[in-house]
Amino acid sequence: MGLKIKPLADRVLVEPAAAETTTASGIIIPDNAKEKPQKGTVVAAGKGTKDDPITVKVGDTVLYGKYAGTELKYEGKEYLIMRESDIFAIL
Repeated sequence: MGLKIKPLADRVLVEPAAAETTTASGIIIPDNAKEKPQKGTVVAAGKGTKDDPITVKVGDTVLYGKYAGTELKYEGKEYLIMRESDIFAIL
């Protein structure tokens, strides 16, 4: 079962990592205080542009900006679609 979304040009589809539920010291974080994750896995990528090919590939774990991308809900899962330039690093 493959994902039916195919990003265009220099866009990538990222599945965000789950938000932290406890702190390092064991304190449980309530839902309204959780930080938006800034790490995720690339699940689909466009072909890039003529002058700027895509450097990330499906399966890469990436870091991106806190407000990067557009939230998208597809088949009950949350995704972010963003430009590759919004990605800071590949882990």
